[in-house]
Amino acid sequence: MAALESFHIPELYTQLSDELQYKLDQKAKPIGSLGQMERIAKQIGLIQGTLTPALHKPVMLTVASDHDICDEGVSPCPIDITWQQCLNFLHGGGGIGLFAQEYGFDLYVVDAGVKYDFPEHPKLIDAKVRKGSRNFLHEPAMTREECETALANGRQIVTRFAKEGSNVVGFGEMGIGNTSPASALLAVLGNLSVIESVGSGSGLSPEGVINKTKVIQEAIRKHGISKDPIENLARYGGLEIATIAGGMLEAAARRMVVITDGFITTSALLAAHAINPRVVDYTFFSHQSQEQGHKNMVDFMGGEPILDLGFRLGEGTGAAVAYPIIKGSVALINKMTSFDEAAVFNTANEAIEK
Repeated sequence: MAALESFHIPELYTQLSDELQYKLDQKAKPIGSLGQMERIAKQIGLIQGTLTPALHKPVMLTVASDHDICDEGVSPCPIDITWQQCLNFLHGGGGIGLFAQEYGFDLYVVDAGVKYDFPEHPKLIDAKVRKGSRNFLHEPAMTREECETALANGRQIVTRFAKEGSNVVGFGEMGIGNTSPASALLAVLGNLSVIESVGSGSGLSPEGVINKTKVIQEAIRKHGISKDPIENLARYGGLEIATIAGGMLEAAARRMVVITDGFITTSALLAAHAINPRVVDYTFFSHQSQEQGHKNMVDFMGGEPILDLGFRLGEGTGAAVAYPIIKGSVALINKMTSFDEAAVFNTANEAIEK
């Protein structure tokens, strides 16, 4: 059993809060007029413990797995799409292939549990625990050991990139049927009804949503809710979700900037949050997904999405698209002229504010 104490995350450098705020307030603009960008800049300063934060070698980890819960008709898509899309991403295709290249991420696909034997590829990370998470209607999605292995895999992968100089990691996912474990985790960890947690995923009909709701409700009645967050993750999660959760915890432990994506990666953050709530201090919610339940997840953890573009694709696309805003926020605190530098008197700023 993995001791929760092993998931240590340091506190932010809150002693710099006033200095960071002062630096932002001295920029040649009305105080607070750049809104969220000011909040983002300050948070990165608190993460890194500096008045001059910097972003280095951003990496995007798109983690994939299949799910035997699909046997219950919870997704309209065939599971073969998972491995086919992974190959597509490895060749620069799909939404994440495009946006990772466009916005400067080094994209890697992580196989956490895909029902396919991939050929070796320099951008593929083999972290397969088993071929597919089990059908959690009938048995836990993972054994405790499998869940802990997936968590450890995520930590090891992030450690590798941290040692290579990255201090920014975005997370995406690929896995047909994975909105079902995400919905179950929201209900279990967020103390919500299943009806409030379930959406249409990749295009379920209203009848399909009703069936999906019933499947998850029955699974929770069967397995119950544990006081142990890792046990809940093992019962209802997925191999990619557990791997991402481990990666997020390790990234926070290493004071990296974490960028989450939509419904699935936020469910991984929800699981990580249940293990150590401090992980959220290091995390940026890239966007507001259109999938039912995502807002509930974000609200539960006190987050504030950077964008709302009507996304519901996953893959890490929201994280990639939000990154220019994060980069701009760092540029704001480092490069924007102050009133003194611009030879603008503070009285002018006071006049603007009034």
